[in-house]
Amino acid sequence: MNQQPDRNDARVTPSTPAQPSKPQKQNQPNKDSDNLVNKIQQMGQTNIPQVEQSNIHCLTIIGQIEGHVQLPPNNKTTKYEHMIPQLVAIEQNPKIEGVLVILNTVGGDVEAGLAIAEMIASLSKPSVCLVLGGGHSIGVPIAVAGDYSFIAETATMTIHPVRLTGLVIGVPQSFEYMDRMQDRVISFVLRHSNIEEEKFKDLMLSKGNLTRDIGTNVVGDDAVEYGLINQVGGLGMAMKKLNELIESNKPKEEQDYVQ
Repeated sequence: MNQQPDRNDARVTPSTPAQPSKPQKQNQPNKDSDNLVNKIQQMGQTNIPQVEQSNIHCLTIIGQIEGHVQLPPNNKTTKYEHMIPQLVAIEQNPKIEGVLVILNTVGGDVEAGLAIAEMIASLSKPSVCLVLGGGHSIGVPIAVAGDYSFIAETATMTIHPVRLTGLVIGVPQSFEYMDRMQDRVISFVLRHSNIEEEKFKDLMLSKGNLTRDIGTNVVGDDAVEYGLINQVGGLGMAMKKLNELIESNKPKEEQDYVQ
């Protein structure tokens, strides 16, 4: 009698599916080298110093201050629609305790420059302005808008009357409008610096100092002597002063705790 093999005893070895071979890497670019190239192209250096959890925000006013009309793309500009949201964010952020404003500007739109200056002056947090290279034209009100101001020894500030570009209608109202705009600039500078009104107007309307123009080019020490800027100094002195203002701005209980 033929015996049937028990199905339960039958052992079936499952066939393992063939593992797909991993595709070989084909000359993939190195991310580290790409990042290195990007840093060199953007910053001109391989390692960029990182500041973690800084309580100071650095605000830069460079190139030409752009107003309501967009400047050509080859112009280096500071756009006031970028600056105003930054200043609002600085005021709202509790981690930011002070603002360092660095200027190297040729000036630009009067209303945009005054708007930035008013925003800096109205901050509840300590602010220090530092003029490097130049703080010309409408950059002057911005340079004096902080709680304290510095100017580099070789930096300059050009003080001149308000100018209008484009079509100007030759009627008395046009000149009255320019005069009122100029008074706004003068009033702001006088309120936020120690310069006397007569001296500032003399510098603004001086003849012979600028080639084919009216005004005065003021260098570092002269700006301090006239009372326009508080002190001649650089980055280190500006940071030290800002830290002092931050400490003095803290509540007395917190100062005692730190000490």
